[in-house]
Amino acid sequence: MKAFVVQNYGKKEELTLREVSKPILRENEVMVEIYAAGLNQLDTKILSGEFKMILPYKTPFILGHDLAGIVIETGSKVTKFKIGDEVYARPSDHHIGTFAEYLAVEETDLALKPQNLSMDEAAGVPLVALTAWQALVEIGKLKKGQKVFIQAGSGGVGIVAIQLAKYLGATVATTAGKASFPMLKELGADVLIDYKTQDFETVLKDYDLVLNSQDTKTLKKSLNVVKTGGKVISISGPPTPAFAQEIGASWIIRSVLSILSFGVRKKAKRQGIDYEFLFMKSSGKQLGQITKLIEDGTLKIVVEKVYPFSQTNEALNHVASGRAKGKVVIKIK
Repeated sequence: MKAFVVQNYGKKEELTLREVSKPILRENEVMVEIYAAGLNQLDTKILSGEFKMILPYKTPFILGHDLAGIVIETGSKVTKFKIGDEVYARPSDHHIGTFAEYLAVEETDLALKPQNLSMDEAAGVPLVALTAWQALVEIGKLKKGQKVFIQAGSGGVGIVAIQLAKYLGATVATTAGKASFPMLKELGADVLIDYKTQDFETVLKDYDLVLNSQDTKTLKKSLNVVKTGGKVISISGPPTPAFAQEIGASWIIRSVLSILSFGVRKKAKRQGIDYEFLFMKSSGKQLGQITKLIEDGTLKIVVEKVYPFSQTNEALNHVASGRAKGKVVIKIK
């Protein structure tokens, strides 16, 4: 099969298109013929080597964390899916590789594709929707009447998180460029802050929850808009010692992450705020709940651009630029 492979880590490295062996199917896995794959900031960070400490993939390996496709074979212990099912997934860590024609995916990572989405649209959903779900529902426990600040509203995670927060009954503030304001207002954002001309720290006050997706400087400023007893969840770091323990990291990595996050954790503790780093996990069960919200119209999917499979590097560069408004997808079939 054809696949885009990481040959070497590096900020200037590109993926290499290669002929590789089709995956071997295990008893608890489903073989998916991939029709489309979503691209994420995580892909660019893994390629650059930024995440080697917590995801030490050995080169060469196939990149890609989102897929939509059709089941063509099932393992002997698979019970929930059958040949011909249209599915989508964010494969679990160390089982990635969606920039390819086929992938063997664990049954527990899969869900049936929303019936009202095309393959291209569905491919852009899993990672960002699961991230938003785990941040707002699972960890944040966002409730009706609370206030949440979601950074970078026009990004992949932001677009889903705004809609999910409104569904949960929260007041939603977000940052974006002015050109994105009409779209974000339509999706449910209540307070729109132009990141180019406004400082969110002077606009927002006494928020219950912040979903941080920016740098550490922005994260520290975010602590100032949260009320005592509130929570800040960061999907861009710095990772915490608790996270290092959760992934079974070595004492060296635990020590490094402890140092990297010390300043943020100290400031949060001093202000009576809970700080947590979120590295989203695969979950076919949660994806099934998200499917229902997509099919009933609660969550709308915004795909900015679909690239042909041959232009995967161009698509990845577009994602890395940080200028994508919505999801970027590659069409494989």
